[in-house]
Amino acid sequence: MNHLQAKTLLHNGVEMPWFGLGVYKAEEGSETENAVRVALNHGYRHIDTASLYGNEESVGRAIRESSIPQNEIFVTTKIWNADQGYDETLYAFEKSQRKLNMEPIDLYLIHWPVKEKYKETWRAMERLYEEGQIRAIGVSNFHIHHLEDIMSRSNIPPMVNQVELHPRLTQKELLAFCKTHHIQLEAWSPLMRGRILDNNLLQSIAQRHNKTVAQIILRWDLQNGIVTIPKSVKKERILSNADVFDFELNAEEMSQIDHLHTGERTGQDPDHFHFNF
Repeated sequence: MNHLQAKTLLHNGVEMPWFGLGVYKAEEGSETENAVRVALNHGYRHIDTASLYGNEESVGRAIRESSIPQNEIFVTTKIWNADQGYDETLYAFEKSQRKLNMEPIDLYLIHWPVKEKYKETWRAMERLYEEGQIRAIGVSNFHIHHLEDIMSRSNIPPMVNQVELHPRLTQKELLAFCKTHHIQLEAWSPLMRGRILDNNLLQSIAQRHNKTVAQIILRWDLQNGIVTIPKSVKKERILSNADVFDFELNAEEMSQIDHLHTGERTGQDPDHFHFNF
């Protein structure tokens, strides 16, 4: 993973870029389109969206209007909680596919593990995968017990698990489990929504490498074998975030960052998520 377009190999043989752009809370229309355009022009080849974000149409439009062949861009979207269930998933996927205006979709994720529904949702996703409408299927915000449950009742194990992960929530046990079972772990909110950028240790490491704290954290992700998708709509940050392939953290620095773990979350715990919509 020594360049922006480096890829990891999912357990079904599909290649997924290690580094991408997240568009959570990016407004539908010019804001999302401009962010995706800047990212693609700078060499990004991985865009992460979701039906919840309300900007799938803008992501699809920006990709179609770029000069980059669509098959060179890896696109992830997700099914929202209220849309889960077998038939509901088939309909929700069709809706997302229509908004993105692309076929197949590279990666489709269950956004949160809605009790009594996520197994039926997964069954529908397996069907879509087997039909060739999705190149890879996975989950988001799944704890180990959720993964064990879905794997015990499915024909196809998840290829990706996207979770909140940053130096205050290192997810080491989950990372080890996913590596053992060949599930690619992916970090959302890798910069902890900016709440950790003033940390003294991270600032010290950043000064040593002549990098920003954000770049140090994103490099830590990559060296841990974690796909990372920092979100920004600002050109300078989109470019800066990707400038992480010309240095390496040593073992001591990696360990020091690991020890910043407190278990603090910026989002909800998947075991206590409010699913009533």
